Amino acid sequence: MGNRQGDAICEVTGLILAGGLARRMGGQDKGLILFRGEAMAQRIARALRPQCHHILINANRNISEYEKFGYPVISDQLTDFQGPLAGMLTGLNTISTPWMVTAPCDGPFMASDYVKKMKRAVALNNHAIAVAACASRLQPVYAMIHQSLMTSLGAFLGGNERKIDKWYGQHDYTIVDFSDAAHMFENINTPQQLRALEQLDQSADGSLD
Repeated sequence: MGNRQGDAICEVTGLILAGGLARRMGGQDKGLILFRGEAMAQRIARALRPQCHHILINANRNISEYEKFGYPVISDQLTDFQGPLAGMLTGLNTISTPWMVTAPCDGPFMASDYVKKMKRAVALNNHAIAVAACASRLQPVYAMIHQSLMTSLGAFLGGNERKIDKWYGQHDYTIVDFSDAAHMFENINTPQQLRALEQLDQSADGSLD
């Protein structure tokens, strides 16, 4: 696939994944749910904006509401809410940068060095994918992916495959340890989790207030 060490320090697009159905949240659009007074997708965009050259939001509902945040909104090219890989494929088809970093809309504590660490990892290892991990557990929706893998991902989804780990396994990828920022992987799937995370000590989460 060629040497990507130059690409690793070039422009990166941040993609916020907000295209799911959120069944455990009663079907609410999680990216629009308020966390400490701010829509979660907007909060993640605010955290990623200093780290990326461009921001995209992947959403399949309430498009006009997402557009109010001031970033381009892209919807899955595949129908029927087919999961985060569908959003990633749409992102790879849209970006004008060599690299894309992804983050879910339901993780309110974005690390301020997320993109920096991912860029460093792909530069050192010359892989087309970097995936975040915490305590040896992969966090697959936190990833950095080279645009050259668009065709591979399209073929994978075209074969009715949906498991993100399985697609990563088709390629060499770098695991990036974020055990020192475990708060980043706290995510919100239920109203109870939303209330619990809002009550965390804001000085202790190590990210946005």
